[in-house]
Amino acid sequence: MGKKILIVDDEKKIVKVVRGYLEQAAFSVVVACDGKQALTVFRHEKPDLVLLDLNLPEMDGLDVARALRQDSSVPIIMLTARIEETDRLIGLELGADDYVTKPFSPREVVARVRTVLRRVEGQTATIEILRAGAIELDATTHTVTVLGKPAELTPTEFDLLKVLILTPGRVYTRLQLLDQVQGETYDGYERTVDAHIKNLRRKIGDDPKQPHIILTVFGIGYKFAEGM
Repeated sequence: MGKKILIVDDEKKIVKVVRGYLEQAAFSVVVACDGKQALTVFRHEKPDLVLLDLNLPEMDGLDVARALRQDSSVPIIMLTARIEETDRLIGLELGADDYVTKPFSPREVVARVRTVLRRVEGQTATIEILRAGAIELDATTHTVTVLGKPAELTPTEFDLLKVLILTPGRVYTRLQLLDQVQGETYDGYERTVDAHIKNLRRKIGDDPKQPHIILTVFGIGYKFAEGM
């Protein structure tokens, strides 16, 4: 079997269908039906990606994401029936890489899983090491250091940094950034890039109140500072 996926959802029908499609696509699958069980299974199974429902018994999905992010940068895709944008933003600010809104096509879930895992593996990397000031990004090992210390970035944060650091001074709209890191954009997703940028700034030591590395271009998007 291929990469291992942890599905965390208390709806048995959804788990059965998604598991079937993932296994058909040559993924290995493990399952948890509540938040506490999810953390236990995660520690024992060490999955390559987590499909995480937000509405869970015992422990909310957002709390699970928060717990995972304390010591892991494993990719997380949220499965949510919540339609409020604030819920999606909170999940992304906690470090989730993507989300799928219920009801969804299981084929879409498989496609999202493949996209995120491709980013983790760095298959599109053309330049191995990028440096800007105190930041060093290694596309081969998919690691980032700041002043020689590792910065634990999620796959989405890593790819955003890579896009920006490659072209200092170039202004990217939010949609352009999403197109670069996701390969495609989704309705209602544009503003969520702000959550990823917020996390990225914090992890690379860029003061969100007075950023000097990743600069906001008001009304347009973001750019990486020149002359770093």
